[in-house]
Amino acid sequence: MEKGSAIVVGAGSGTGAEVAKRFAEDGYAVAVVRRNADALASLVAKIEQSGGNAKALGADASDEAAVARLFEEVERTLGPVEVVVFNAASITRASILETTVDDFDLNWRSSALGGFLIGREAARRMETRGRGTILFTGATASIKASAGFAAFASGKHGLRAVAQSMARELGPKGIHVAHIILDGIIDVPRVHQMMPDRATGIGTDGLINAKSIAGAYLWVHNQPRDSWTFELDLRPSSEPW
Repeated sequence: MEKGSAIVVGAGSGTGAEVAKRFAEDGYAVAVVRRNADALASLVAKIEQSGGNAKALGADASDEAAVARLFEEVERTLGPVEVVVFNAASITRASILETTVDDFDLNWRSSALGGFLIGREAARRMETRGRGTILFTGATASIKASAGFAAFASGKHGLRAVAQSMARELGPKGIHVAHIILDGIIDVPRVHQMMPDRATGIGTDGLINAKSIAGAYLWVHNQPRDSWTFELDLRPSSEPW
């Protein structure tokens, strides 16, 4: 029996896809979102083949009007939004000497601004009901800016600040806001294609399984109100930190 709807923004082939499948398995009608909705056809098919309910929608999370239309469409066709997962990001790796204003702006918009717009729209709708969960995907760069990641880290630092402010304001209103730091390399096909030697060298115990991440997201969502988590960091047992 469906429990309402869940929106997963940034539903690709890795973390976002597994989170969407996990919430669909738990009874939520899931809206999977990325800029190109056509790229989500296979994910929707997999969820439906497993008995779930899913819909692919295209939206730019950094476009205020597009975000408003997204939530209107989801609530009109799938039901009241109970869970929102913001998993979108752009990653630029370059020396600070070579990082352009466009690079910096893209990373900030994809993470901090996108998270703000998605979170704000979710909060506006959840506040009237006095319930809901908003989950933000963070990274190592959310708290530790490595060399070459000034643009990416600025966006992730900003997203964490947005999440923390929202959690402090919305918690007393019954809305659970959490920030999950993924501190490590996620075991997805793209990683094996782009860095096969590293992925093979550290072994499966050195990679974060996207299904494990999805399970953690659902666990945070299901926490009772007397013991909410704001920040959860996930990393492989062999990850140095």
